[in-house]
Parts: sequence; structure tokens; C-alpha cells
Amino acid sequence: MNPKRTLAVAASLMLVASGASAQEINGADTAWILTSTALVLFMTIPGLSLFYAGLVRSKNVLSVLMQCFALTCLMSLVWFAVGYTIAFGSDGVEQGKWVGDFGNMFFANIGIDSVNGTIPATLFAIFQMTFAIITPALIVGGFAERMRFSAMLLFSTLWMVLVYAPVCHWVWGGGWLGSMGLQDFAGGTVVHITAAAAALVAAIMIGPRRGFGTVAMPPHNLTLTVAGAGMLWVGWFGFNAGSAVAANGSAAMAMLVTHLSASAGALAWMTMEWLRHGKPSMLGTVTGMVAGLGTITPASGSVGPAAAVVIGLIAGVLCYFATNYLKNKLRVDDSLDVFPVHGVGGILGTLLAGIFCSTQLGIFSGNGFSEGISSIGGQLMVQATGVVATLAYTVMVTVILLKVVGALVGLRVDGDEETQGLDLVLHDERGYDL
Repeated sequence: MNPKRTLAVAASLMLVASGASAQEINGADTAWILTSTALVLFMTIPGLSLFYAGLVRSKNVLSVLMQCFALTCLMSLVWFAVGYTIAFGSDGVEQGKWVGDFGNMFFANIGIDSVNGTIPATLFAIFQMTFAIITPALIVGGFAERMRFSAMLLFSTLWMVLVYAPVCHWVWGGGWLGSMGLQDFAGGTVVHITAAAAALVAAIMIGPRRGFGTVAMPPHNLTLTVAGAGMLWVGWFGFNAGSAVAANGSAAMAMLVTHLSASAGALAWMTMEWLRHGKPSMLGTVTGMVAGLGTITPASGSVGPAAAVVIGLIAGVLCYFATNYLKNKLRVDDSLDVFPVHGVGGILGTLLAGIFCSTQLGIFSGNGFSEGISSIGGQLMVQATGVVATLAYTVMVTVILLKVVGALVGLRVDGDEETQGLDLVLHDERGYDL
């Protein structure tokens, strides 16, 4: 069972068994989730912001920073207004298969004394808010350097309400995928597959950057990218280990497997470049690290350290080939490789979670929050259902939303504006003024 969906029930049972009050807050759990919340927010600003900013050309660096920063603010308010209640509904109320009830709009039933399991309800709400922030921010990498700022804001708002929040409910809020037993500890489907599918659709519908395939578009500042990658690595501990929603062995195991998978992914990608091109690159190494992090995310609560290393190695190799295939063979300008890294990683990690969580695999199975599954075949079918349903729904709704937004405000800047750079055209500022 998914920990986020069953948190309140599990905590209540533990408290009853110990003779404690169901409204008792655990100080250790609260302190850890407070820390995890800050870590996950740290992933978006400054982590993802700097990671993306270094990858674009210098004339667009400020526009990417602006998009990530503005989305942090906007998605926080959208989550407060309606996102949280669609995803999780009201505590203690039976939720539907598709969306939560609307009793918690504007956090109507969340007060200073409200409790969700062993932590304050306010803390659970803001912890989940940080996930709702970073997911739309990931999509920015698919259309970087060419989308209108107004279109990005409108699309992200609609996408949060109509894609992220419902899928979050399906998996973590009492919806149909969670009820099936989908293993997605920290967001393989909810975060990575949804964001990556939307980024791919946006890249295709908006079209490639001017000069794509004929003009070199190297990262303008890899130092920024490496700094952002380091922040993502550290922040990911809150992302995955914080998803145990407790300060316990499950959180510690999630942190351990997260680190091991990231390390293996980085080395695998680096090795592939070394073998194929004769030299390892810094960009490839940090991209492999992100691939390892994204791929372990859904499995981080149900696999052991040995499986984490295998998952990271597979992620580094497969995401490397996926990146080259998408751009060089399919000629799709997913600017910052959102789908081949996060999409392929999210799909791979969700499927591998169904394999490595099995108790039949000895040292590979974990002792995380979710109990080990004995039947690989049945669980793998559940995982595949989650992947296909998430992909299909996200693609369908994203296509519709982009058409609507395009009709209302236009999706893309014109050719001359793109050539001049979004920093000056959209914000009347420069990222660098030396």
C-alpha cells in the first residue's frame, strides 16, 4: 500500500495499539517532514532553476530562472486554492476513484490543531505542495527558449488542476491506482511520467528551436548546471526519504537507495560516453545522476541497496540511449531532455519497482515502507497499468490544454524575438550585463 494514501489510517492504528491519542503529534516525524519540505523546495529553487539555466543559451538564462521562480509562487497558490482538495480531499472523508472531494478548498478544514497521522495537517499539505511545485517546473525543460511567459503561466495553472492533482489522487489520495496496489513511493508516475509526457507533447506541438539540428546549441554555463545538479541530489533526499512521512527505518532506507542509484546512474552514463566518444563529460555525468534519481524514485520505499545499484546502472545506460535517439533520430527538440531522462526513468523505475519489491529476490528486495510482494507477475501488471494510464491521460489532456492556450494567448514567441532572446524580449533584462 502507498504510504501517502494510508498515512492517517496506519498512524491511527499504531496509536490505538499503544494506547495513545489518535491526535498525538510525533515530534521526530514532524521535525523530519519539516526538513524534507525545505529540501524539496530547495530542489526547485535554486536546484532545478540553476540546473536548467546553465543548459540554455546565455540570452535565455534569465527567462528560465524567471519561469521556475514564478511557477513556485503560482503553483503554491493553485495548490492552496484547489489542487490539494482535488488530490487529497478532506481528512476522514471517503474519497472517489478519480478526484478528491472539494471540502478542503483554500485549506478550509486545515487548522493549527489539525493532525494528519503523526504530523500536523498543515505540514502534510505544504510537503505535498512542494511536489506540486517541482512537477510543472520540470516541464519547462521541454519548451525552453521559445514559449511565451504568459502561455507558460496559463498552461501550468490548467495543467496542475486537470492533470497533476487528479493523477496525484489516483495514486496517493485514495484513488483507483492506489487501491490496485500501485507501488509509487515518491512520484514515478505522479511526478516524472506526467511532467515528461507533457514536456514531450509541448516540444512536438510548439516545434523545435530555430536552427535546431543545424546550429550548435551547447550549454552556456556548465558551472551553473553542476551547482544545480548538486542541489538536486541533496534535495532529493527530502523528496524520497521524506515520502515515508515518518522518521524511521523506511526513511533511512529510502535515503540510502536514493544515493546509491544516483551514484550508479552518473557512473553508467559517464562510462557510456567514454566508450562511445573517447572522453567522459561533466554534462553527461550530472545527467546520469538525475536519471538515477528519477528512476529510483518510485521504488525507493520498496527495494534494497543492491537493487538500487542495478536500477541506477540500467537508468544511466537506457536514458543515455533514449536521449540520443529522441534528438538525433526522431529530431524532437525536447530542449533539456525531460522525456528521455525523467520520462524513461519514471517508466523504468515504476516497472522495476514491481520486480525488485518481490521477496523472492533475496538481497535485491527491500524492507522499506511497503511490504515485499511475493508475486512478481501480478505486481508488474499493476505497475504497467499505472504507467499506461498516466501516460495516456497526461498526453490527451496536455494536447487539449496547449491548443486552448495557443488559441487564447499564443504559445510561441515569433522568430525575431526568439533570435533576440527571451531575457530581453519578455523581461527587459539580461542574465549577464558585463
